[in-house]
Amino acid sequence: MKNIIKTSLLLLALILTLTGCSTAKDDKVIKVGASITPHAEILEVIKPLVEAQGYTLEIIEFTDYVLPNTNLNEGELDANYFQHVPYLTDFNAENGTKIASVLAVHFEPLGLYPGKTTSVETLPDGAQIAVPNDATNEARALNLLQSLGLITIDPAKAETATILDITSNPKNLVIVELEAAQLARSLPDVDLAVINGNYALEAGITETVLTTEDKDSAAAQKYANILAVHEDQVNSEKTKILVEALKSAEVKAFIEEKYYPVVISVTE
Repeated sequence: MKNIIKTSLLLLALILTLTGCSTAKDDKVIKVGASITPHAEILEVIKPLVEAQGYTLEIIEFTDYVLPNTNLNEGELDANYFQHVPYLTDFNAENGTKIASVLAVHFEPLGLYPGKTTSVETLPDGAQIAVPNDATNEARALNLLQSLGLITIDPAKAETATILDITSNPKNLVIVELEAAQLARSLPDVDLAVINGNYALEAGITETVLTTEDKDSAAAQKYANILAVHEDQVNSEKTKILVEALKSAEVKAFIEEKYYPVVISVTE
């Protein structure tokens, strides 16, 4: 009996030792959820900077705007990088998540892209224009259409506008609300589409853009894409390492050389 107890204690000690080693190893991995382009590509640039601090950066790619936040809130990720503050604010309010912004990294102007119609000037009456269906990006898209003289929206609803807030539509345009990730694929079926920069990059259509939001506008700061973490991890070592790496000269140069003017660095 004594030998059995002794053996059991030894096995338990071995399991605890191995578990401890595994936990320590896992704690040196920083998991970041990101949209494929440009976010994951930008994160690839900082891998050596993160490794120099004794950590390994693991990039988990997402193709939607929901799972990166739910996974982060549930502790499956250490951070995510795909969204702007207005979207995050709405998401937290609607889902009870506790996610915080820690760094504005870059701005992606929304762009107007040709589908069945090749220019704004030749847009026919009754034309279909696709826009993102999430609250903040839809408002941005409608404001872009307003700046082109295509529609007028209620000024009191400028920052939260939906198709219900259109007060003038002289061409009787049909505004088609679609998930942001589907907009590029919709181009063969609509006349024009307002598309998020990351999805335009993924689709390889940035050279065809007709116009974009002003890169010097207030939107460039308000809608800058951010690094986000759970609010309990704002001051963690992992967060600090990510922030410093994304503020680096290497990242700024990469964004400038590869993406400008579709993606613009906003870090100081």
